[in-house]
Amino acid sequence: MPTPTVLLVDDVMMFLEIEKGILKLSPVHVLTARNGAEALDIVRKDRPALVFMDLHMPIMNGAECCAAIKADPALRATPVIMVTSAGHEQDRNACLEAGCDDFLFKPIERTAFLEKARCFLQSIDRRHPRIPLITQVRFKVHGVTLSGETMDISEGGMFICADYDVGLGSQLDMEFTLPGSRGMVIRAKGMVSWLNLGKGKLKSRVPAGFGVEFVELDEKTSNAIKFFLDAANLG
Repeated sequence: MPTPTVLLVDDVMMFLEIEKGILKLSPVHVLTARNGAEALDIVRKDRPALVFMDLHMPIMNGAECCAAIKADPALRATPVIMVTSAGHEQDRNACLEAGCDDFLFKPIERTAFLEKARCFLQSIDRRHPRIPLITQVRFKVHGVTLSGETMDISEGGMFICADYDVGLGSQLDMEFTLPGSRGMVIRAKGMVSWLNLGKGKLKSRVPAGFGVEFVELDEKTSNAIKFFLDAANLG
């Protein structure tokens, strides 16, 4: 069976990187586009099994591209999930009029993204179980070194409890230790994928902080995290 293709469309590279990171364990081929016109060309050429498309983009916006896909008898069966900001009724109406199959609201959250994707593509992998982990973490962001405490960890990332608005998409250099690692210092790069701060907290029962997606893990670091997770699951 051929590997299904997922097309991610957004003019902001940060969101493309977040979405690519979420899909990295799924057996799919990922393509990206930066505007609706480019996306439409890719849909016609590569026939993706699923499209995540931002609404507001230059050249051709997401609603225009979605409407073009749905107007083409050869393409209209392609599932299109529109990505837009929550609470904007005008945007929602534009997506509905374009014929989209579903919505996803920014800021993008891993679980919601994977659940939406799996509704249309069963091969999407929803793994990355999170294991509770309370340990001190130091992180450098925008040239400043700060500290916080982790709440949980998975192969894909961790949640850091810290009341700092570091900014969605910010790059972090992190240092922390794992129980049972004999004092080994874990050094990892990450990207802030969602914020849980202030009056706009996405999860009221979760402490103030932010979710981080791991990026550029070397083999030693990746293996140490996997060993910890495996040991925790067995326990």
